Amino acid sequence: MKKLPLRLLILVALALPTAATAQRADPVYVEDRLNQLQQAISLLTGQVEQLQYRTQQLQQQMEKMQADYEFRLEQVEKGGARPGGTPAARPTTPSTAAAPPAAAAGAADQVYNDAFKKLQDGDYAGAEKGFRAFVQRNPHHALAGNAQYWLGETYYARRDYQNAMTAFAEGYKVYKSSPKGPDNLLKLGVTLATLGRKSDACAIFARFAQDYPRATDLQKRRIEQERQKNGCG
Repeated sequence: MKKLPLRLLILVALALPTAATAQRADPVYVEDRLNQLQQAISLLTGQVEQLQYRTQQLQQQMEKMQADYEFRLEQVEKGGARPGGTPAARPTTPSTAAAPPAAAAGAADQVYNDAFKKLQDGDYAGAEKGFRAFVQRNPHHALAGNAQYWLGETYYARRDYQNAMTAFAEGYKVYKSSPKGPDNLLKLGVTLATLGRKSDACAIFARFAQDYPRATDLQKRRIEQERQKNGCG
């Protein structure tokens, strides 16, 4: 299957009806189309997650600015202003001392964003290096679970199923409670099934409802589809 960047995957989803009609009876064609559409949805979901993370970061910055403003206003109201109207210097606080970590967090975010861009462009080898570096350097970052999942996707897209299985299993084990925990478990089962280990895949799918009762409807449908596809009891 040809490796397509996101913008081309969307075009694939909107392919001309004549082409689809000519090949719709081909099981391989249908499977490839399904995989392409699922990859497009997954990448779009990743973009939404990035935007949500950035929104959260901006909200935190605004809250810090608001707290700083309220502190200074409080000092003025208490008469803590110097002659001439200059506010007294604010004593050093943990938030002030946290400037270097904040800069480091910004650099980590950039590594993640660069890796995700390469994934969208179909540069799976480059994305692999980026996501692996991100996880190794920032194992406790808010996006570490996401990065581990996308690392697995870089292998899966190249049909390197052994490494994909390892990456998804690691994502489920280490980042089980992260937003990508359900996706890591789902894709671990899919990869096991692809490797012909259907009994193991069914066991993984069976754990999904117990581990992630609040999973999205889309994730639950995918699990049910995979269970039926692999003849899970």
